[in-house]
Amino acid sequence: MGDSKITILEDGPYLVSGGVPLDEKVMVSAGQHREYQQGREFAPKDPQQYALCRCGQSKNAPFCDGSHVAAGFNGSEVASTLPFAERVEVWDGPTLQLLDDNRCAFARFCHRSGKEVWTLTEESDDPAERADAILAAVECPAGRLEQHDKTDNGKLIEPELEPRISILQDPERGVSAPLYVQGGIPLISAQGEQYELRNRYTLCRCGASNNKPFCDARHINAEYLDGLDSPS
Repeated sequence: MGDSKITILEDGPYLVSGGVPLDEKVMVSAGQHREYQQGREFAPKDPQQYALCRCGQSKNAPFCDGSHVAAGFNGSEVASTLPFAERVEVWDGPTLQLLDDNRCAFARFCHRSGKEVWTLTEESDDPAERADAILAAVECPAGRLEQHDKTDNGKLIEPELEPRISILQDPERGVSAPLYVQGGIPLISAQGEQYELRNRYTLCRCGASNNKPFCDARHINAEYLDGLDSPS
């Protein structure tokens, strides 16, 4: 899937090319943290190229059905195009350095074992806290968090992810959540410019984000539901 990419159409959908698999992930509680439970696999009519709704109005979610036209959807991209390294805040712990660019999709994976990733990083001299700090960062679908290993010359700790797009659902909040893009799929703006290549990021599909094309958790306030039946 070396030719996979997502192209943003002006005031329209995301055009996915290159045979990218599409599935659903459902957030569930797992003790003192959260995890994603595998949902459905989707089968686009043309798996090599399909369009995903980003206005939040489609009656054929997650696919585009042209509703953005009648809705007068304004999909203007306003997110910063500065590289991740120039947008982050840095949190130093004894064994880890956490980078945080604050692009929150409210997935809440940054909370583990009753603590937040920032506290866990500061307490990373404890092996259990260190392990939780790493998981809290690498499982964040928005890619807002990166852990670097100070015991290994600042090496980035990042999972290897296969290219895939997941439709996220958040039944705890009673809403449908963003698109979770995994595996370093290039994202092309409506103006033809490529965003910085990232292993993990979340794209708005409710149409309400003030940081388009990325999710900023406004699907919560918008009480966005995509119309899909609950997975069995």
